[in-house]
Amino acid sequence: MQPINQTIQTSRGSITIRAAALSDAAPFRELRLHALQNAPTAFSADYQFNLAQPMTYWEGRLNFDEYGMIFFAVHERQLIGMTGIRQGESPKTHHSAILWGVYVRPEWRGLNLGDALIETSTEWARARQVEILKLGVVTTNTSAVRCYERCGFITYGTEPRGILYDGQYYNEFLMARTIKPT
Repeated sequence: MQPINQTIQTSRGSITIRAAALSDAAPFRELRLHALQNAPTAFSADYQFNLAQPMTYWEGRLNFDEYGMIFFAVHERQLIGMTGIRQGESPKTHHSAILWGVYVRPEWRGLNLGDALIETSTEWARARQVEILKLGVVTTNTSAVRCYERCGFITYGTEPRGILYDGQYYNEFLMARTIKPT
């Protein structure tokens, strides 16, 4: 199956949404660390843990099997946004996938790049016969919640104390979107 790639035109120029490649390890590390440092409550992953990982860790994250993929938003060879998706591997969970790590650099927000990354992940999932996408989002991240709602996700529950950061707990909305496989 061919990777899903698309180019979108924005007021700031052409942006390519594409599947990650092994050669993206160093810029992926930089983008992910930026996300974890600048939006620490938006992710369950920890900045210090990720910072300490060797480059082989980041290369391993990009060495995909058939059940997962990372997509990047790219402008002039710079990674400006990302998301990951992971399909259930068990026959009992193969119909579902988890969307994770959605992030767009602050200076690139407002161009609907998050929507484009989510839709690209949705197409990837649809081609693999996934029927439902799920995600968790901190309840205080209202711009992310609005983005997910625009992309067809609905809240089906709340995970209390989903994240503990700097001595404070954050609840997470659990959201899902039903899709029709191809």
